[in-house]
Amino acid sequence: MSGDREAHIRVLIVDDHAVVRRGIRSYLEVQEDLEVAAEAANGEEALDRLRLMAAHRELPAVVLLDLLMPKLDGVATTKEIAGLYPDVRVVVLTSFGEMERIHAALAAGAAGYLLKDAEPPDVVAAIRTAARGDVFLHPAIARKLTQEMVSPSTGLNALTLRERNVLALVAKGLSNQEIASNLVISERTARTHVSNVLHKLQLTSRTQAALVAVRQGLVTNEGAGEQH
Repeated sequence: MSGDREAHIRVLIVDDHAVVRRGIRSYLEVQEDLEVAAEAANGEEALDRLRLMAAHRELPAVVLLDLLMPKLDGVATTKEIAGLYPDVRVVVLTSFGEMERIHAALAAGAAGYLLKDAEPPDVVAAIRTAARGDVFLHPAIARKLTQEMVSPSTGLNALTLRERNVLALVAKGLSNQEIASNLVISERTARTHVSNVLHKLQLTSRTQAALVAVRQGLVTNEGAGEQH
């Protein structure tokens, strides 16, 4: 019997909604080859659980986690897990399908990305695939990534949601410091965003960026401020 347990794929479920964790657990526990090792309500708690498991040499094979959580979000948690426990695979199960989040999660080391409208068998398949060392993507996510490779984003489509927000603020004449204050980020981060926007749009000045923003309807002529 202990041999059977060792063959099980141990899973840590991380989601800030108890009802979601309970639903996932109830489905996984009826699978003969899966075992729910523990649950956590946020990224920090997940890392605490993993530290304890590592101390007892009982690390899970897969961590199934949401992206939007308090204390430590899913992308930051994924990055920490990948760095501390390279043999532990992370599968993201979230409501968010924006390309910016997908890229961030995969870049952080996620071995799977599923949307919460996925069928339960897909969740199980993602866990098994990740445990084998492969990557599993929700069909809609796979289509988006394929489309992106076939038709690379150009113009405003190349900008992330945050970069679009920055572009709109640039067009209103805000300085980097004012943009930072408006978006509650550091001035250095704001400066990096502005630089990325200019680079992606192949522009050389904030004035050009303002014109693009007006032309694309991000702001009106009245909303555009004087650029320095």
